[in-house]
Amino acid sequence: MMETGQTILSATALSIGYSSKKGKNGIASDIYLDLKSGTLTALIGANGIGKSTLLRTLTGIQKTLSGNVVLNGKSIESYSPIQLAQQLSIVLTESLPPSNLTVFELVALGRQPYTNWIGKLTAEDLEKIQEAMSLTQITHLAQKKHYEISDGQLQKVLVARALAQNTPLIILDEPTTHLDLLHKVSLLKLLKKLASETKKCILFSTHDLDLALQLSDEMIVMNSKQTVQDTPPNLIHNGILNSLFEDENIFFDADKAKFILKNL
Repeated sequence: MMETGQTILSATALSIGYSSKKGKNGIASDIYLDLKSGTLTALIGANGIGKSTLLRTLTGIQKTLSGNVVLNGKSIESYSPIQLAQQLSIVLTESLPPSNLTVFELVALGRQPYTNWIGKLTAEDLEKIQEAMSLTQITHLAQKKHYEISDGQLQKVLVARALAQNTPLIILDEPTTHLDLLHKVSLLKLLKKLASETKKCILFSTHDLDLALQLSDEMIVMNSKQTVQDTPPNLIHNGILNSLFEDENIFFDADKAKFILKNL
């Protein structure tokens, strides 16, 4: 198991956006990040600010405009797809394609980077699958079809699939989007516990700002001018959260550590 505090992913002088025939369309630039093992980091920012583009760039799905993304000491662009799948697992919010997969089979898909070409599960694969289901407390759902369980349970199944993939880094794009408050809290507390217990590095984007403030070890705040990574207390102290929304009716109350609506 890794030590807490070991750098898993870093970004240096990173510019993100899109390249086309007309040239480069930059969304954010001059980004410096350092994501460590054993930590839960939240990515927050207003809609359309570029959070998904940043996640796609950090995971190698999208090319950088400039700068470097380094994963476990190697440039993200130098990994083959199979090597990358052994270093990084991604949990997206998209709904699953129609299928009759059971919860066990869905979690087992996390072992694809390691199984032989027939896809036969080894004893080690089965051990990782059982361990992932146990950590996320979904063992009792193993034989249920994935469409027979709730949205909250399904999110835990997708986290279990990422755990079964056994990567040092897990990245989740808006994992709490379709969940009620109880399940949002439950999922984020689970991610915090997993980061602490398994020493994995976990990064998630979210709109649940107050929960992210309470449960994250570190946060990455994106606004129109800059992208800043720090601990929640430092971000509050330095006034970074005040610039999150360009709206005079929303402000951050540092004493209450909450976002407040004015004039209501």
